[in-house]
Amino acid sequence: MLKLYNTLTREKSEFKPLDKNGKVVKIYTCGPTVYNYASIGNMRAYIFMDMLRKVLKYNGYKLDHVMNITDVGHLTSDADEGEDKMAKSAKEQHKSVYEIAKMYTDAFLKDIDRLNISRPEHIVKATDHIKEMEEYVKEIVDNGYGYETSKGIYFDTSKLSSYGELSRIDLKNQKSGARVEVDEEKRNPLDFALWIKAPKEHIMKWDSKWGLCYPGWHIECSAMSRKYLGDEFDIHTGGVDHIPIHHENEIAQSKGATGKNLAKIWMHVEFLLIDNGKMSKSLHNVYTLDDLQARGIEPLAYRYFTYSSHYRNKLNFTWEGVKSAQIALNRLRELTLKHKGIDTKIDEEKIKELENRFVEAINDDINMPLAMSVVWEIAREQVKSNMYYDLLKKFDSILSLEIDKEVSNDVEEYSDEIKEILNSRKIARENKDFNESDRLRDKLKELGYIVIDSKEGQKLKKV
Repeated sequence: MLKLYNTLTREKSEFKPLDKNGKVVKIYTCGPTVYNYASIGNMRAYIFMDMLRKVLKYNGYKLDHVMNITDVGHLTSDADEGEDKMAKSAKEQHKSVYEIAKMYTDAFLKDIDRLNISRPEHIVKATDHIKEMEEYVKEIVDNGYGYETSKGIYFDTSKLSSYGELSRIDLKNQKSGARVEVDEEKRNPLDFALWIKAPKEHIMKWDSKWGLCYPGWHIECSAMSRKYLGDEFDIHTGGVDHIPIHHENEIAQSKGATGKNLAKIWMHVEFLLIDNGKMSKSLHNVYTLDDLQARGIEPLAYRYFTYSSHYRNKLNFTWEGVKSAQIALNRLRELTLKHKGIDTKIDEEKIKELENRFVEAINDDINMPLAMSVVWEIAREQVKSNMYYDLLKKFDSILSLEIDKEVSNDVEEYSDEIKEILNSRKIARENKDFNESDRLRDKLKELGYIVIDSKEGQKLKKV
């Protein structure tokens, strides 16, 4: 029996899909705003998304899953303040917003592939659905939940008695300006933009009933989820930072347009901490998968690292911790391969009992720390057997750790500095940055090594 925790109800309960035949699960995931490279904090949410997908499939469900790509409408504040993140990035990099969107969308998709994250059935861009958003806004206004100001179309939160149900904010004690700038034209401090009237200098804008405008951030998810999944679907996923504003406003929009809460179950991933603190640009600790690889940490070692904590708990990232995860993953692979091809027969009841324990763990709100304890128990079995190997491979359809991958020790004898340079050079070559590759080759030579490029990768030779 699969049990999932629902942020809306604050309860864990048995999962039953809305599909009348009980076979198809409809999911919506808040995807990236593609103005920069995704951080490892962002990636924790998509690893969770993938775990949910694979647990549902393990339980025999088929999926109809939508993930958006936000390439317009997300302002530099998660409320209604500042520039559009896409336009700001385009200005800084002297590129068009569409060049920025393509560059960072491609990078994001490459990153999820490196983490063995399976792609949702529908990956949809906001800019391809402007008309659907405009129609959605019209419905909200026609139903009496929206109003026009000189700046745009706003949602009237006072008209919705259930507003705040997801985050459970105390509306009575909310002060004007506590979350957004004071706007004298707004009827209530928490009213939010559905459709924004574009200033002349604004890069991205579309003609509409209300003139040249661009969408508010929240409207895209409501409009696109309805287009692909209908008025109601099973599960909505995202990070905990989306609860008080973005997801709260999605629910409000949905109720304003259709009278229904769009999702039955809301699932949220907790923050990734960096050395027990926040991740921020000012602290220079917004790490990417490339940053990890530069220090000899493969993306799947980071995926393994996230399994050390339940998705609803904060996870503290340290370099020591993720290096330990790489060592542990290598060890797990070595132990798994020791079982491969050994004909020893194991009692079927024991195999069944081990699988049941693993399934009970993943079906208990995706309890990965408990599931991994079962995986390690099997890998460490003194009696080697291909039956254990097959069971671990079966579990890897969820874990996605390439659990039977041969462990290469080619770089293990070198210092951390040498390994970091080697990995940086590997990334430079993959990105066809041959000037950087040559610079790093020369640096290795200064340190006493000649690097040889072969089909098997980089090899070092003492000068």
